Amino acid sequence: MPTEYTNYVGGQWTESERGDTFDVRNPADTDEVIGTYQASTEADVEDAIETAVAAQGDWAGTPGPERGRILRDTGEALAVRKDEATETLVREEGKTRSEAAGEVQRAIDIFRYYAEKSRDLGGTSKASSAPASELYTKREPLGTVGLITPWNYPIAIPAWKLAPALAAGNTVVIKPASQAPSMTRIIFECLDKAGLPSGVANLVTGSGSEVGAPLAAHDEIDGVSFTGSTSVGTAVAQSAADDLKRVQCEMGGKNPTVVMPSADIDSAVDIVGVGAFGTTGQSCTACSRAIVHEDVYDEFVEAITDYAESLEIGPGLNDPDMGPHVSRGELDSTLEYVDIARDDGATLQTGGNECTGDEYDGGFFVEPTVVTEVESEMRIAQEEVFGPVLAVVKVSDFEEAVAVANDVDYGLSASIVTQDLTEANRFVDAVEAGVAKVNEKTTGLELHVPFGGYKDSSTNTYREQGDAGLDFFTTTKTVYMNY
Repeated sequence: MPTEYTNYVGGQWTESERGDTFDVRNPADTDEVIGTYQASTEADVEDAIETAVAAQGDWAGTPGPERGRILRDTGEALAVRKDEATETLVREEGKTRSEAAGEVQRAIDIFRYYAEKSRDLGGTSKASSAPASELYTKREPLGTVGLITPWNYPIAIPAWKLAPALAAGNTVVIKPASQAPSMTRIIFECLDKAGLPSGVANLVTGSGSEVGAPLAAHDEIDGVSFTGSTSVGTAVAQSAADDLKRVQCEMGGKNPTVVMPSADIDSAVDIVGVGAFGTTGQSCTACSRAIVHEDVYDEFVEAITDYAESLEIGPGLNDPDMGPHVSRGELDSTLEYVDIARDDGATLQTGGNECTGDEYDGGFFVEPTVVTEVESEMRIAQEEVFGPVLAVVKVSDFEEAVAVANDVDYGLSASIVTQDLTEANRFVDAVEAGVAKVNEKTTGLELHVPFGGYKDSSTNTYREQGDAGLDFFTTTKTVYMNY
């Protein structure tokens, strides 16, 4: 029998009010149930929020270094469990073992980072215009915040929301994605082991409609941080705006890599290939479009086709090049987009099929896919696929490349491969994306610098990670002290 896991509210592991549960299964072998989780209700959300609100004053009054000590101990507890957490992530979400180990290490590093940053929280002092007067600012926590996280980075994203929220003195209610809640549960086990006071952080599992929506809309939630699809994020932002609570939503992408004639094609193929097919294309920053200069187009297409066909596909525990999709729905969506591309007149260069046979039976495996002869107005060049599908677009010069790169509703991550310094700088200036990279894949982030998108990729309110993460979870009070 699979283990049944409960919510974490008020420092206790508790069943949901209704008692309903749901199973989480291995996307590489759906006969394997990873765990059974609470299908919580709005009443469970209400209880968690009330508990967090009650704990907020004491937590805000806890000295920053002590809050940092708890975060540091959480990171160390997670480090001890790294191998276990890595295997759980592979079994639950489908990443390869190497990808999962890197993500778990990132979560460890995030807790360590914000443990030290908690010492820096304070304010600034300014010169007053009057004598016998001091003018300064104080940074204070927002209060109680709601966090809604996705399945595709099931430990890194909860970590980069939880750690700065707690470091800043907020109390938290978090709803992880139902496809992959185990990693957030492991974080909470580590927080508990580190001595986090009861009520400060609370975990409630369940559906978006029963848990996520009431969490975002609740009157006593002072801020909402969401990562997920643009459609859901837009609804979350609109709901949060009804009572003017602070909101931060990071959403979809249609990320380009531009390949110019000066690029080394082997390097360009590696950059695009890892960006497009790593994590099975299930990253908001995945390279979805290769925008290639006509002078190197044929050479690039031949090489990226060979790259895609060389990738080993299989269960993540075997550490292949690419694991499965997370669900049947995600796999079907990817296959549908391949059909749409062909119907629109694009050429299926390679891939585009569900993998079948012995090791693929019972899992959600798909071939890495390259689609060529793509025009910018085609749906395959405009809409987020969230799978290992690369659309290759031919352009005649740098200006057209940038125009095509910007010709989408999204603006999350973008890169260029070039040895021309002028092109590199012009691209950084002109591209409409929150992350711009030169000679690097669109995926992959440093934890101590801001992350976020433009246009429909973000609410463009506050960035995540680094100091920007603390900015979102704090508010500023200006003090006029006369004596």
